[in-house]
Amino acid sequence: MSDLIAIGYPDETTADDAAAEEARRLARDLIIEPDAIASIVRDREGKYHVHTSHHPVGAGATWGMFWGMLFGLLFFIPVFGMAVGAGLGALMGKVTKTGIDREFQDQVRGMLQPGTSALFLMVEKVTPDKATEAMSKYGGTVLKTSLSKEGEADLQDALHGSGAS
Repeated sequence: MSDLIAIGYPDETTADDAAAEEARRLARDLIIEPDAIASIVRDREGKYHVHTSHHPVGAGATWGMFWGMLFGLLFFIPVFGMAVGAGLGALMGKVTKTGIDREFQDQVRGMLQPGTSALFLMVEKVTPDKATEAMSKYGGTVLKTSLSKEGEADLQDALHGSGAS
């Protein structure tokens, strides 16, 4: 089981700077996977800016697609040039069935107002407390939802193409 943790900050820089660097340190310490980190900044004009440690090949491509799906679902923005279509709709359905419920979605949308930022971490069930503790020095509002192993597997299958048809 994994936890999706969203930490909201009252400014545009904390998620992308200090908090993201701390998350990368956690990745080096094997507390979280390096591709399981993303930040999003909503500038004062209300535009979203997404940053990930996404790599264009291998498992990183799956994480890139996951973040694209998640941010598309939460903020109705296409990420990484993903087109909206029947396949995307099916994948979005998988994302909603993995445990990312409507309440969590609404809380994240409410937290990310113009002039703010948020850091997103996908953390294995074994280490979310370590990750949250390490990130606490930057303050922020923590939101968390859990994904079941079955939900994760369904989502991974869909992201790799076997469940999206």
